[in-house]
This record gives sequence, structure tokens and C-alpha cells, in this order.
Amino acid sequence: MTTRQTTPIPGKRIRIFVGEAQEWRGKPLYRALVEVAEQHDVLVATVLHGIEGFGPEHLLSTERLPDISENLPMIVEIIDEEAQVEALLPLLDHMVQQGTITVASVEMLVRKRSALW
Repeated sequence: MTTRQTTPIPGKRIRIFVGEAQEWRGKPLYRALVEVAEQHDVLVATVLHGIEGFGPEHLLSTERLPDISENLPMIVEIIDEEAQVEALLPLLDHMVQQGTITVASVEMLVRKRSALW
């Protein structure tokens, strides 16, 4: 059974733009960011893998050219209620040494699967 919320509730979305090759304590940064989000019990976290892009230095990364495809763009997206996002943001900011973090207000329609027993 799925519970449905039909009235949007306010939330916040964090988007973190990093490179695939970036690391945090020996593991891919994007994976470490998702793990931190999971440890803090956020509602949603996902990683999107870019096929082309550039960062603040305008160094192009693209899968079209193998010699510059070693650091393709990654986007980590985290969505939750405002208080949860605001509490998590300083930790994420500390972890992202090079990259861009954006925060935007969103409206959420939350669908949660409930136990059948």
C-alpha cells in the first residue's frame, strides 16, 4: 500500500556539482556525499552522471573524447524538509573542496510505501 500526499509541502533541494574523479577520504566524493545524506536520514538523495560539462575553471570534460573523459561531471541531489537540509548543508560544504553547491526551495509531494503487516 502506498500513502499519498496530495498537498505539496515546502522543502529544499541541494544540488552539488563535482567531478567524477574527486575523492573524500579514499572514496569517490559523490558516494561519500550520498552516504552522509543517508546517515542523516534525508528523504531523497541521488547521483546523476553527466556526459559533458565544465566547472568554474571551464575545463571541458566529455565522454566524446577519451583523453578528457577522466573527470566527467556528477550531480548529487538531496531533497528534504528545510530544517533537515539547513542542518546538513555545513557538513556538505566542508566536504566539497572544489565544486558548486546550490540550494533551492521546492514543493514536495511525498509518496511512501507503508508496511503491509
